[in-house]
Amino acid sequence: MSANTWRQPTGDSGLPPDSGQAAPSADGTPGAAAGATAARDEPGRSARRFWSSRRIPAALAALLSAAAVGLLLYDVVSVRAGRSAMRWRRRLAEELATRPLDDIWMIVGAAVAMALGLWLFLLAVTPGLRRLLPMRPPTGMPRTEEVRAGLDRRAAALVLRDRAMQVPGVQSAQVAVGRRKVKARARAHFRDLEDVRTDLDATLGEAVTSLRLARPPTLTVHVRRPKG
Repeated sequence: MSANTWRQPTGDSGLPPDSGQAAPSADGTPGAAAGATAARDEPGRSARRFWSSRRIPAALAALLSAAAVGLLLYDVVSVRAGRSAMRWRRRLAEELATRPLDDIWMIVGAAVAMALGLWLFLLAVTPGLRRLLPMRPPTGMPRTEEVRAGLDRRAAALVLRDRAMQVPGVQSAQVAVGRRKVKARARAHFRDLEDVRTDLDATLGEAVTSLRLARPPTLTVHVRRPKG
């Protein structure tokens, strides 16, 4: 069994050299097609990631907080009305007053509270939606400053796999799309492995460029013979 591996950064380098020039119009003036050319990719503009609304963690945190505060408020009102405090609150106050700080249960409780607080903090400061890759915004078109587009990683992997299967000699292909890298694994049942890898690398490089991602990932191609 033999395998070939090639790593190539894909981006605007795969475009033709004259892709940034305006094509002349029918009357010979280059300005007529300038608007269409300006609407292409512009590497200088960066697209921000999409932020997740995180409704489920927010709803759980709100419900738990409301339940705890409501129970505590009910017990405080009962004490103010002349009734005795609930047993759990008396036991909790007694344990907090008598247990030392190096007690195992105190350490476990503090660790759990810290882990929950850190989890909520990370949810608040990170965008989330790791499956959605931001695409380059259109440029040179009116009223498109707020237009944002994203591509699902599974959909991108499906498109790249279909393009890989069109390469002559490829029997099967698997493509994994990440935020920084695209890994393609193919099996070639005929043709030389080096020729298949070259064609596959060129085809996938053009396909990744055509996705118009805001951060073009690095392409890695592995080609080998099927077993047996």
